[in-house]
Amino acid sequence: MRIEYDVKLDFSDVLIRPKRSVLKTRAEVSLEREFRFKHTHSVWQGVPIIAANMDHTGTFAMASTLSQHKLLTALDKFLGPAEWEKFAKTHEQALASCFVSVGISEADFTKLDETMKMVNVPFICLDVANGYTERFVSCLERLRETYPKTVIMAGNVVTGEMVEELILSGADIVKIGIGPGSVCTTREKTGVGYPQLSAIIECADAAHGLGGQVCADGGCTTPGDVAKAFAAGADFVMLGGMLSGHDETLGDVIEENGKKYKRFYGMSSKEAMEVHHGSVADYRSSEGRSVNVPYKGPVKNTILDILGGIRSTCTYVGAHRLKELSKRTTFIRVARQLNEVFASYDVNK
Repeated sequence: MRIEYDVKLDFSDVLIRPKRSVLKTRAEVSLEREFRFKHTHSVWQGVPIIAANMDHTGTFAMASTLSQHKLLTALDKFLGPAEWEKFAKTHEQALASCFVSVGISEADFTKLDETMKMVNVPFICLDVANGYTERFVSCLERLRETYPKTVIMAGNVVTGEMVEELILSGADIVKIGIGPGSVCTTREKTGVGYPQLSAIIECADAAHGLGGQVCADGGCTTPGDVAKAFAAGADFVMLGGMLSGHDETLGDVIEENGKKYKRFYGMSSKEAMEVHHGSVADYRSSEGRSVNVPYKGPVKNTILDILGGIRSTCTYVGAHRLKELSKRTTFIRVARQLNEVFASYDVNK
């Protein structure tokens, strides 16, 4: 056993210090980025925000809407080849913004193979809760060998040395985050995790040294958090809870006491395992919450709010482009970042 005494930080521990700027308006800020990926050498251009591959948010309806704003969607791994084929026939343009998600079981690989034979999906998301196992690395190497021209995002991990191993094993993008999600209880059940801001800073440094990218996954609850993730060095930011409760998400609208909600649960929750596997296996515990989130209407409104917030961040530090944000950021440690005296009165909540 050993203890590290270096302070590790989360989004709530810092603010971004403003700097002089020559920008006249938020409209001058470009949020699009262009990436050339390490293993495929292919180029992608767009706004690097990804809807999480949870069954609630990783839907075809979400992909259709987000693609109109040049954002990406990681579709949930329980969608079948026939569903992908149907979507591709009617939404060819939106398909360019999609990740097909896969686990590490043989059944997952078989379904992925069937899907990729039907539909040319440009991105693969190899997704497990614990990206530190030898089996996970072996599966990544197998994916890279099987799909040499497809961009692969793999995770989740939170340390620089594992980011390096995954990039050298075939990942173009490494997904960062263990336990920060709004409906994740991994830290409560296991005691394992890493403060998300520090994880992003350290993992981005490791990835960029090898020509790879990182995707910050989890922990963002406000547009300011998304801006902090990019400022910390994240190339992509994945959102789940912030995109929950919208028309494009899975499930029907529920009405309780005159208010409208939609069901949202973590993919390691008891509810998710019962939906997709029939029960919680005896050898494991549930590591996710199930909640009813307020119904929010079209996701377009939330996307515009998030993008507007990031543009405003850029104007505060003089970044003309999103790419410049991390270079122009100085984080300051704070004990308190919000004045919430009237938070309960907010009519928009």
